[in-house]
Amino acid sequence: MSIVTLLPFIVLIGAMFLMTRSAKKKQQQAAEMRDSMQPGTGVRTIGGMYATVKEIHDDTVLLEVAPGVHAVYAKNAIGAVLDVDEYNRIVHGDTPGTTPAVPDDASSLIDDAASDGKIDLGKKPEADAESDQPSTSEADSAPSKDAKNDGDK
Repeated sequence: MSIVTLLPFIVLIGAMFLMTRSAKKKQQQAAEMRDSMQPGTGVRTIGGMYATVKEIHDDTVLLEVAPGVHAVYAKNAIGAVLDVDEYNRIVHGDTPGTTPAVPDDASSLIDDAASDGKIDLGKKPEADAESDQPSTSEADSAPSKDAKNDGDK
């Protein structure tokens, strides 16, 4: 057999080796992250639930989901171990010394003149509508280029 025939197989085997190696590294990092859990740390499950670790067993973790509410989860169900600041920012909304980029209400986004609570969704009054459009006498007085006089044929 020639080397040209074996080259695609060699490339395929090399790609498979690299992919499995990176997957193993990710699994090792996830296992180390789960082993770093201590009672009292905040975690996020793979389902997106935030909780506090209460007890750690061999394959399971007891999580406090809400005050007084406990649930048992598999260690593999822990998606991320969060540091204290990040957990408090997400769960409790604590923002140390910063103001939110978007206010809780829209009052600061509108003009003060329009803040009386009334929004005009209706049509313009007749007087305003007429001032925006040319009057009928101005439109009639200007002859159009396409119009023919009665005397012209």
